[in-house]
Amino acid sequence: MPTQTELTGFLKDWAEGDRSAEQKIAPVIYDEMRRSAARLFARERAGHTLQPTALVHEAFANLIAADVEWKSRSHFYALASRMMRRILIDHAKAKNAQKRGGGMIAVTLNEEILSNGENGIGLLDLADSLDAFEAEYPRPAQLVELHYFGGLTVDEICAVTDLSPSTVGRDLRFARAWLKNELTIDKG
Repeated sequence: MPTQTELTGFLKDWAEGDRSAEQKIAPVIYDEMRRSAARLFARERAGHTLQPTALVHEAFANLIAADVEWKSRSHFYALASRMMRRILIDHAKAKNAQKRGGGMIAVTLNEEILSNGENGIGLLDLADSLDAFEAEYPRPAQLVELHYFGGLTVDEICAVTDLSPSTVGRDLRFARAWLKNELTIDKG
């Protein structure tokens, strides 16, 4: 497995068109994305129509096709997390459109964000709240994406972002409280 420095170098080489760099990091990236999707879907309801493998395939294909100048491992994981989030949101929108406004996908991400276990917050509501949060608080919003949509642990987020565990924990607690308040107000 490449080190963080090697991975960043491979990402930069890949962006410059080096196919051998892509071949070196593709298995690592794919495996990490699979683990993230598995953690994400472990919190989902049974019978979800989008499966972790489909999510990873689509996000991975988008990353391979992206014309991005990779700045760092952190940049890569931020984009991968954002892609997985967008795919989930697009899936929820499509399901919602099929049902003409009813039956939005209720995700269990809210169980971690809304620590009181209250159910019924749809992915689209969560996405709107995250967009509003990101406009005001970009760094905590990125950490939310990495943790909840990218499936990274606090230690992994620290390694990717070079932030301390206390800063990551504080930002995630703040995000959880802000989103809980926002989603409770919207629901109420």
